[in-house]
Amino acid sequence: MGKTIAIGCDHAGYGLKLAIIDVLEGKGYQVNDYGTDSEDSTDYPDYAHPVALDVVDNERLGILICGSGNGINMTANKHEDVRSALCWEPEIAELARLHNNANVLALPARFISQEKALAIVDVFLGTEFEGGRHERRVNKINC
Repeated sequence: MGKTIAIGCDHAGYGLKLAIIDVLEGKGYQVNDYGTDSEDSTDYPDYAHPVALDVVDNERLGILICGSGNGINMTANKHEDVRSALCWEPEIAELARLHNNANVLALPARFISQEKALAIVDVFLGTEFEGGRHERRVNKINC
């Protein structure tokens, strides 16, 4: 996975998305921002779908954010070869990468602090898939 990250959010995740982009760009990442661009009410699938397509088409990682993380996570997982993981603790993000080869991180903006979100992003991006026995399981995810 390269240094380009796809990111998207609905209105509930807008502020958190800006903070994450700022940190990622500070670390040298290029960020493909698929919106939203304000806190005005919007629909999370409008942002989950383009991020999921970018992740699959370009074999990169993505980050999605909505209020609970559930809706945006469910939407992303409708795409074949997307393995989106809803994470609210760094340890969950680590296991999602290590054991499940998650390629999209879904964050619940209304239930975690900015500090925790940034820690989760850091772990998610810094952890590689372990492979081995997990490879067999991941290969069984798609129908």
